[in-house]
Amino acid sequence: MTDPLLWLDGDPTEGRRARVPEPGPDPAGAAAPPTAQASPPPPPRTGSLLRAALAGGLVSAVLVGAAAIGLGIVDTGDPAATTSAAAPATAAPVASPAPPSTAVGARKQGDVAAIYAAASPGVVSIRTGSGSGTGFVVDRNGTLVTNAHVVGSSSQVQVQFADDRTATAAVRGVDRSSDLAVLELDTAQTGRLHALALADSSTVRTGQLAVAIGSPFGLPQTATAGIVSGTGRHIQAPDGFQIDSVIQTDAPINPGNSGGPLLDANGRVIGVNSQIETGGSGNGNVGIGFAVPSNTVRDVIPRLERGETIRRAYLGVSTAAGSDPGAVVGDLTAGGPAEQAGMRAGDIIVAVGGAAVRTPDDVAAAIQDRHPGETVAVTVLRDGARVTLDVHLAARPRQAP
Repeated sequence: MTDPLLWLDGDPTEGRRARVPEPGPDPAGAAAPPTAQASPPPPPRTGSLLRAALAGGLVSAVLVGAAAIGLGIVDTGDPAATTSAAAPATAAPVASPAPPSTAVGARKQGDVAAIYAAASPGVVSIRTGSGSGTGFVVDRNGTLVTNAHVVGSSSQVQVQFADDRTATAAVRGVDRSSDLAVLELDTAQTGRLHALALADSSTVRTGQLAVAIGSPFGLPQTATAGIVSGTGRHIQAPDGFQIDSVIQTDAPINPGNSGGPLLDANGRVIGVNSQIETGGSGNGNVGIGFAVPSNTVRDVIPRLERGETIRRAYLGVSTAAGSDPGAVVGDLTAGGPAEQAGMRAGDIIVAVGGAAVRTPDDVAAAIQDRHPGETVAVTVLRDGARVTLDVHLAARPRQAP
């Protein structure tokens, strides 16, 4: 099963947390890595494996806008262009440069030790009244990101930096539909912060390097490495709805890694580690972890900082793949938008808003950028005939039915 609560109750390292600082890598003595091979194109998307997909027709939590509001650099996909450019690092409309040490230099790309040395000062351990997890800094003004399920209902959390400084952070906003939360630190108390840059997660490809930093089982500043095992995955958010475009990795992550960064070969954040697939009776890593993509962070975090309550469109159906192209309607939420429009169990959705639907994922893609209150035309096959229904989209409820 997928464990949506990848965090830790208690800390086995309590009382012995201080660490001898690790020396940084020697830039002069580091050997250049071999030339990176071109990344393969992303595999074609297959039918949804979700059994939950009520609401939003598998509505995506990813609302990637071109207006990034600058939370770190955006990966252009050109390795040669990612070694020196600073990026907007604040949530304000006016961009300000990120610290020069945020990204790993060209000679260090793919060097896990260099990636760790560059990123770890921006990673924090998080403790709440009932558990612990991880977070990371996204701008020098004191903004941190973690998982919604890490902070829970807390209004404040304790954070610990790589150098063992501690501080209290206020919870500024939580979005359970994307499992993201934004924290704020008083930089007058902490001093200058080390911000991590955000990559463009749409450029992430299966097979590329992935490095995780976090506090698994209460062991702070733990680094693990692997590859991106897949893209375009789906996981269940704490509110029971679906998070789309999730990144799968085999970099070992365990309880306590929740909310920590998943990094690329340049030391930029490609995702927020959130869940693992568990097997047997244990709850440890079995080589399948999931990270909420950085483009979701780029969309959600500035909105939470502004105090916005994020509302997402809701269709109110569960769908499954059939033998023919289209998404077969299963359960309909009683009184939901689809049922009110006359949709029936057994209908096959073949188009939404004029866009063809071949799989249940296409339903999610057609709904994800729409807004509550919009009316969208949904075409279904019913008894061999095409029927078009005008569905008035509602706002997602707080919890999936």
